[in-house]
Amino acid sequence: MIKNRLIVVTGGAGFIGSHIAEELSKDNEVVVIDNLHSGRVENVPENVKFVQADIRDYESIVEIMSQADYVFHEAALVSVVESVEKPVLTEEINVLGTLNILRALSEGHGKLIFASSAAVYGDNQNLPLKEEEKPMPLSPYGVTKVSGEYYCKIFYELYGVPAVALRYFNVFGERQGYNQYAGVISIFINRALKNEPLIIFGDGKQTRDFIYVKDVVKANVLVAEKKRANGEVFNVARGERTTILELAMKIIDATNSSSPIIFDKPRPGDIKHSQADISKIKKLGFKPEYSLEEGLLRTVEWYRRGF
Repeated sequence: MIKNRLIVVTGGAGFIGSHIAEELSKDNEVVVIDNLHSGRVENVPENVKFVQADIRDYESIVEIMSQADYVFHEAALVSVVESVEKPVLTEEINVLGTLNILRALSEGHGKLIFASSAAVYGDNQNLPLKEEEKPMPLSPYGVTKVSGEYYCKIFYELYGVPAVALRYFNVFGERQGYNQYAGVISIFINRALKNEPLIIFGDGKQTRDFIYVKDVVKANVLVAEKKRANGEVFNVARGERTTILELAMKIIDATNSSSPIIFDKPRPGDIKHSQADISKIKKLGFKPEYSLEEGLLRTVEWYRRGF
């Protein structure tokens, strides 16, 4: 376990970053960097130092980054839809921001754990997806995550900056944003709690590989601790497929909702099926702890409290 270290979490006022900060603050000094574009100050744990800064501004982050023992880089423009609408902004935040962090780390001694995404695979149906598959991103967001991975590898090989990339699949849990760009679980739970219709685009047979946020935190801490993970890329998922129709029914059950399920026409660009091969990260000792049902119950309870 990581102890008595200086930890920096970018995007630590956001969904996944705040969970990482919370876990590591138990035994370490943790600093959260966030520009609050989508993050919320109330997500930052009480025993964590908060610095409002933008990763696009190198001078505002270089000092703390160069002192850090570990940097968990969660700050990003994360919506695929928003990236299509704002490709230049996505490039500036996700690529230039990552490059700035790597530059700053090259001035110090810290290790980077970079949040990548299953979006790098595109609509590859060679399931379950292995890390060796050729990246085929379908959006500016996916392109920026591929670029971030390559920069991590280059900075490790050329400049000696230890870096690991984690390809998150469909992460869900407490503190996940609820807006027009939110994930399907967040949208379904919020509608189900109000007994509003759950709208499925397509026939509902499309599948995703969902993983609860606490398991994602475990994966981050694990690769941070393992030197043999340096320079590598790992899938982070449960390694299971769930249909969107099954998901909707599980959420209706978990919320005791009377929401009807409505089918609408498929959305252009949506991937039909997604599933990760997690054998590589399992070799490091990773094992998902939470079932989909357990994660949903915990998430529903948080939304029910009105977050």
